[in-house]
Amino acid sequence: MKYIFVTGGVISSLGKGLTAASLGTLLESRGLKVVLQKFDPYLNVDPGTMNPYQHGEVYVLDDGAETDLDLGHYERFTNARLSRLNNLTSGQVYQNVLDKERRGVYLGKTVQVIPHVTGEIQNRIFEVTEQSKADVLITEIGGTTGDIEGLPFLEAIREFALDMGFLNAIFIHVTYVPYIRTAGELKTKPTQQSVAKLREIGITPNILICRCDRSLDKNLRQKISLFCNVPVEAVVEERDVEHSIYEVPLMLQHEHLDEIVCRLLNLQTQTSNLSHWQEIVRKIVAPRYKTRIAFVGKYIELQDAYKSVFEAITHGGIANDCGVDVVKIDAEDIEVEGAESVLNGMGGILVPGGFGARGVEGKIRAARFAREHKIPFLGLCLGMQVAAIEFARNALGLKDAHSTEFNPDTSHPVISLLDEQKKITKLGGTMRLGKQPCQIKKGTLAEKLYGAFLVHERHRHRYEFNNDYRKQFEDAGMVVSGTSPDDELVEIIELKNHPFFIACQFHPEFLSKPHKPHPLFCGFIAAAHEKLHGKRI
Repeated sequence: MKYIFVTGGVISSLGKGLTAASLGTLLESRGLKVVLQKFDPYLNVDPGTMNPYQHGEVYVLDDGAETDLDLGHYERFTNARLSRLNNLTSGQVYQNVLDKERRGVYLGKTVQVIPHVTGEIQNRIFEVTEQSKADVLITEIGGTTGDIEGLPFLEAIREFALDMGFLNAIFIHVTYVPYIRTAGELKTKPTQQSVAKLREIGITPNILICRCDRSLDKNLRQKISLFCNVPVEAVVEERDVEHSIYEVPLMLQHEHLDEIVCRLLNLQTQTSNLSHWQEIVRKIVAPRYKTRIAFVGKYIELQDAYKSVFEAITHGGIANDCGVDVVKIDAEDIEVEGAESVLNGMGGILVPGGFGARGVEGKIRAARFAREHKIPFLGLCLGMQVAAIEFARNALGLKDAHSTEFNPDTSHPVISLLDEQKKITKLGGTMRLGKQPCQIKKGTLAEKLYGAFLVHERHRHRYEFNNDYRKQFEDAGMVVSGTSPDDELVEIIELKNHPFFIACQFHPEFLSKPHKPHPLFCGFIAAAHEKLHGKRI
């Protein structure tokens, strides 16, 4: 196996994850099997208990691991299917080291950062190597070079690369080349300082990825090459993309990144073919059709809080060759201004998942507006729950209907805590998580969209539809179109006599890719276009 380590410098949020994922795309296009992993220096065991404003969305894997959102980029840009082994935090590292110390694994030795902490980090690289059987492992190191909490990770990969030897491991450093408006020029000094800091640690990058908002000319590339001790052809420009993150692989291919990597690692590969990726970008940049949907959430100020959902919407647009104008609406605005004034003129309404009572009433009103005005509706996780609450209140006349998450004393708990969740006290990693089977009912919209009777979807929730109300719902026209195989858990609901009203307890966005859009999003975008323009795509 060949190893690529991606580090970042100067500032955070440079796009190391997208860069790593895009490199994965390029190497896969050359016929290589690629796997990726993320090392996060923070002390949380995983991001599962973090506020979305702190960390963005929590991305869930098949095995139930709650991971960094960059793993979503990895799975969307490549064919890799990842597991909990592919995301490692300082919290996990120190937890493992201390557990071993308590069990006497270290035989009385003094436990230290070197070699025990660094050894634990290297063990994870070996575990992924053994599990994946891939040709190339790309490891992204979170944080910024110089951060104190990231030092053990950098030391670990320095030692690892030394052991692997020349031609088997390389370092790619993502850095920032800012444009100073008053001077009218791009400045290389931050990049020089960042590389100097990395070299102090003992790592000399083989390739520099220079994030910038305009082109690097020949003189700038030569200057960066000279002062950072990197060949000029390995100074790679990565400009801000104009339309979509899916342009990044094409940009990096234009910069010959995959050729440089293959040469450094002595990889003999087939010729790259990204024609399918070019068509994906074409459908985003110049789609044949257009539609507009309302996205009703409560973290709308932060794009990363719903990263996978926004990407899945884009994928649904790609499938239909349809550009999607996503109007982000704060659920609390609906509570203040009313649904009609906020949601009029939309082709579709999407309510994503979430936790906490804030904005719930606004989401309930959005679901009612979609149901009563025949507007295509897609509800995800909490979005399904608010659709059920709304239907119970306004179609069944159960005025007090609610979820026990928000009103434990409701007389009609149409959404209630899973039995196995009632005695749980720890918050981290204790929800219903990961890939679960879902049985699809014949003759339903769900069956039409999926084209299958058994599917597997990823979950992240504690509360479920209360089966005590199931018959009332079905008698009133709400179809339970998807359940767990034992028929105990309601997974999908949909409305009869509605152009498109479907909601699911799981998170379909986690399985959507630009080249393999999720069927629920494909159907939703098509229905939203038909609603807005009066004709099918």
